[in-house]
Amino acid sequence: MIRTILLWALVLAVGAFALQWLEQQFLLRVFPWRIYAGLIGVAFAAGGVWVGWRLAARGRPATFQRNDAALAALGLTGQEVKVLERLAAGRSNKEIARDLGLSPNTVKSHVANLYGKLEVGRRTQAIGKARELALIP
Repeated sequence: MIRTILLWALVLAVGAFALQWLEQQFLLRVFPWRIYAGLIGVAFAAGGVWVGWRLAARGRPATFQRNDAALAALGLTGQEVKVLERLAAGRSNKEIARDLGLSPNTVKSHVANLYGKLEVGRRTQAIGKARELALIP
């Protein structure tokens, strides 16, 4: 973040220097001010596109590191973690039960336990909090 701030400070300083230099030159008297305003606009637009491209190009780490400390602190069981992973995959309770060889009521119990341990009230909140805590990828 510091590097980005310093880079933009340098770009702005160079731009300010260039404007001061141009003000003293003959070109300022020859071309209308609209051309300079357009050039400045194009420069800032190009800079914005470049920064957007750089920020969007950042990828996630290739390997997922599960937060074992958070798992232990929350007291999640292995079965609850499996249910949570399948919740994140968008599966229904019946599909989770079929995948894990459990009854749908057992899956409902695990989901209710997850809600209590993660202190949430909905599936989307549970998935969001689990991702924040690095419990699931």
